[in-house]
Amino acid sequence: MTQASDFGATGDGVTDDTAALQHAIDEGVGELVLPRGDYRITQPVVINLATTGRTSIRGEGGTCRVLMEGRGPAFSFVGTHAASADPTTFRDSEWTHERMPMISQLEIVGQHAEADGIQIEGVMQPVITGVLLRKLRHGIRITGRARNVLISHCHIYHNLGVGIYLDGVNLHQTIISASHISYCRLGGVRIERSEIRNLQITGNDIEYNNNANHKVPDADGVPTAEIWLDASEGSIREATICSNTIQATYSPNGANIRIIGQPQEPNAKVGMIAISGNLIGSQWNNIHVSSAQGVTISGNSVYSGHNRNLLMEDCSQMVVGNNCFGHNADYGIEKELCTGVTLKNCRDSIFTGNVLQDCQSGRHLFPTAPELQREALLELFDCRNVIISSNQILDSAPYGIRLANCRDITLNAMVVSDRRLPPLQKSAVYWTGTVGRSMITASTFGPCTEQTLVTDEDPLVANCLT
Repeated sequence: MTQASDFGATGDGVTDDTAALQHAIDEGVGELVLPRGDYRITQPVVINLATTGRTSIRGEGGTCRVLMEGRGPAFSFVGTHAASADPTTFRDSEWTHERMPMISQLEIVGQHAEADGIQIEGVMQPVITGVLLRKLRHGIRITGRARNVLISHCHIYHNLGVGIYLDGVNLHQTIISASHISYCRLGGVRIERSEIRNLQITGNDIEYNNNANHKVPDADGVPTAEIWLDASEGSIREATICSNTIQATYSPNGANIRIIGQPQEPNAKVGMIAISGNLIGSQWNNIHVSSAQGVTISGNSVYSGHNRNLLMEDCSQMVVGNNCFGHNADYGIEKELCTGVTLKNCRDSIFTGNVLQDCQSGRHLFPTAPELQREALLELFDCRNVIISSNQILDSAPYGIRLANCRDITLNAMVVSDRRLPPLQKSAVYWTGTVGRSMITASTFGPCTEQTLVTDEDPLVANCLT
């Protein structure tokens, strides 16, 4: 263990300590400790693990602050790992010089418009824990190739770009856990142009990651998300988003969780993803999934989607089960709404065991948002081979379920009910266009102000109560 002061770093907030810190790293000191103080740096401190050997940077019990006044990352960890995570692919030099660099117990504050916090490239088993990253462009940026990344117990707060940015990375075995990732203008966790396998985002508080608290001119309309998985270039598979609080304030075209794939044929490039046990709320779309194959959404509490609670487009093999789509009763109905679920051009999927309840009868009371365009709490357009079973659709208007040009659909054990007096629901099911080999069985519909079931072509209907 070597203290930064041994190499001339002052930590007085005035002296440029860049050269002193870089000198200490280049000497291969092992663990570099930064005692309490403000360490001003003006360019990245580069940790080239192949030459420095095993290296870690630790603040003294969280009492030190690094002030990054230059462009780029305050600390850049660079390794040479270029293979997979298979133990047989590692070179001896990676174990002797490069494995498991750690950075912990310090604060990095950006004082330049293009200052980043920590960058990881080509590194095996990097560990980032107990750091505070704020007023930066990107808090943590991972690029190139990396394996077995651990990020935990961090505060990533009020950054102009992305909290944790996986940018053009080939990355396997990554865990992001037990962290606060908040008020980052372009997203909390964002993946673009990458090849990702085995990603776990669990036990975090990820919220308010949009322009509302930055007030950058003309940036309110820039799409953002708390968690943004973009496989329009590259691919993302084998991911879990579990046990997080994922909340926001409304932003145009924003989402709490956004997943973007590629056209289904020949390969959607995004899938094998589980979204489970999260609290998700207050955005334009709570969950927006486009061109994905094989995503399971289960056991979540989802509320206040200004456009939709769940929007799925051009997807297949989706399983949506045992979720509550509702609203936050603490805020009163004048500020909350449940806008329901829409599936467009989806196939081979299941929607079961969910509760959808509308607290505003389809009225939208947010004057800064576009007018709500919705016909029912559950909508399917141009879908095929979808099982919709054991759901409760409550207090919707003007319809409970809306289907258009959907075929081979099974509606089973459904409750579509308007309990208001007088009821505002015109029809429980409004179905236009083709139905194919569809059926409605063992369901309860009504009351309705007009006809309970409206269709152009009648599906098989059995054992239904109206």
